[in-house]
Amino acid sequence: MKKDDKNLEDLITDFLSKVESGTELLQKKFGTRNILRLWRSKQIERCGEITDGIQYELHGVGCAIHFPSESVDFDYGSNNRIDGFDVWRLYIYASDRPSKYKKYCDKKIVEKEFKEYIASGRIEKMSPSDNLYIRVNPDLAAK
Repeated sequence: MKKDDKNLEDLITDFLSKVESGTELLQKKFGTRNILRLWRSKQIERCGEITDGIQYELHGVGCAIHFPSESVDFDYGSNNRIDGFDVWRLYIYASDRPSKYKKYCDKKIVEKEFKEYIASGRIEKMSPSDNLYIRVNPDLAAK
């Protein structure tokens, strides 16, 4: 594989890393990584600023974090988990970074490889009630 070739594992790792860095900022500002309850109880606005140049935008069961040059949009999973992903989130994330993930700007490719990851046991549903998926063994995936 060429150095510039990115695979689905790279995309998942990058996506989750960006979610992690964004939710760390939420933790510092609001005292929690999951700010949905604050919004629903009207303690914060649906959209706002986290720090200079970084905004959040809450929706349904998720949050979009807009950094100065890129964004990440994720859903909170059961028990406030932030390590979930789905085809749509990965596709949108890749489409926001076309020079890095050109191949995955085609949703059909993301869907095909996602199904292969499910079939191979590399990812599984977070819980029966979630539409999010998680890595089965993230420690091995990082190696």
